[in-house]
Amino acid sequence: MKLTKKIFIIIIVLISKTSYSQDLPDEMIKSFFTQYSKNPAKAVEKIYQTSIWTSRLKDGIEDMKNEVGKYTIDYMGEYYGSELITKKQLSNTFVLYSYLLKYDRQPIRFIFKLYRPNDKWVLFSLKIDGVIDEEIEQSAKLFNLDLEK
Repeated sequence: MKLTKKIFIIIIVLISKTSYSQDLPDEMIKSFFTQYSKNPAKAVEKIYQTSIWTSRLKDGIEDMKNEVGKYTIDYMGEYYGSELITKKQLSNTFVLYSYLLKYDRQPIRFIFKLYRPNDKWVLFSLKIDGVIDEEIEQSAKLFNLDLEK
């Protein structure tokens, strides 16, 4: 009986470690935005920690943290959350998420690229784009419309 109990505990520990050791992309993004609503710079720092390779980008990460640190109430107004614009999956190991962040002053777009080289998802890149209005305006130009309808 004691051996069965020990085996059962070992199996439970192994299952919990396996399922907990790898965040899925959706969970990583959700965690990012939960942290972002409290402390944007900390959210940026935390998502970059998913990859050992980003340690070479310290200046770029600091710039990104400084950028989101500027999104204060005085500069951007209230932050009202985020909405998924699109998700594009290249393969089972590379995915892009584009999110619209809603501020009083203007929308901001965050583009996350996540990569799974082996068994763990990591941040491949994060971009911030404040000129999303130009893209939507461009998409409404005549040469982008189907005039045959």
